[in-house]
Amino acid sequence: MAGEIPDLHAEVRAGAGKGAARAARRNGMVPGVVFGGDNDPMSIQIPFNVLLKKLKEGRFKSTLFNLKVEGQDDVRVICRDVQRDVVKDLPTHFDLMRLRRTSKVNLFIPVEFIGEDVAPGIKKGGVLTVVRPEVELVVTAGDIPEKITVDLSTLKIGDIVHISDVTLPEGAKPTIDRDFVIANISAPSGLAASDDDDEVEETEVINQKDETV
Repeated sequence: MAGEIPDLHAEVRAGAGKGAARAARRNGMVPGVVFGGDNDPMSIQIPFNVLLKKLKEGRFKSTLFNLKVEGQDDVRVICRDVQRDVVKDLPTHFDLMRLRRTSKVNLFIPVEFIGEDVAPGIKKGGVLTVVRPEVELVVTAGDIPEKITVDLSTLKIGDIVHISDVTLPEGAKPTIDRDFVIANISAPSGLAASDDDDEVEETEVINQKDETV
């Protein structure tokens, strides 16, 4: 279960329709609507600067939020759409969908790497290359994992970790239908260069023997 679901604070918006939405924008707010679940749609608004900051942070449309509105019960929501000004590309309206605990949702889950200090490949100078620090999974809203864990303790230089090598939480599955790479342990550049030098030296020795013969 996820340790913390970020809060998203909003206010109830008086009135509905284009007139009320324009009034909200004049007051520095972005109008929005919460829909779905067992309740009627509710008109809300969020300060423009707050929403813009969250959009710039990224993943706004794939993050599960705990929506907090004064006078209302907290509810889990996910963004379904953000309308933007066609010229300025700034948010003008947003739609949030309420989620039941059994709802399926796509979320980016962080990857934790353990066993790096004892991994044979790293002990020999190998370098851990993280290809995906987070993975997009289809998960159940009521059972969202805080992270997925990758054990590096037995990996050698040249080993690759695919998504199929990772034990995912029950009920979760990747959104990408292929066995993609999570990380790998590669040889350090110095070692690779040394190997190349050895090959050149060996070739020269062989050539010298051929000339002698």
